[in-house]
Amino acid sequence: MSDRPASWRMPTRKHMERMATAAAVGKNAPPARGLAPDDDLPPEYWQAILNDAGADHGRSGPSAPRRPQRLSQIPQHLLRVACRRCRRIVEIQKVDAVRLYGPDAVWKDVGQRLLDNTCTQRTGRHEEDGCWPSYD
Repeated sequence: MSDRPASWRMPTRKHMERMATAAAVGKNAPPARGLAPDDDLPPEYWQAILNDAGADHGRSGPSAPRRPQRLSQIPQHLLRVACRRCRRIVEIQKVDAVRLYGPDAVWKDVGQRLLDNTCTQRTGRHEEDGCWPSYD
């Protein structure tokens, strides 16, 4: 630790005047006018919204409610579900899943059941038990 007083960090009067005049140079430019709450948004804003690739252009996005997908409606022959917690991946052929759970079984329930049957993350607490499925 130093035995200097804290005042040595303060700028001198001359230095403060220099800083004040340097800041005044940019004050000659007119300030940019902001939008009032009732103003219309500029056309560039709306064009950016329309051009946005992630915008929902009539497709069902991640926030749109999904209908449960039945095993009979899935086109893939190999079904895969992964656990986001333990990074385990379980694969099953669609034919086997239909044979075990039926064609009207919901894929989300079947995937959760497949992960839970082989889960290694058992803590004994209901809130923390089991795997966290990802159907990507």
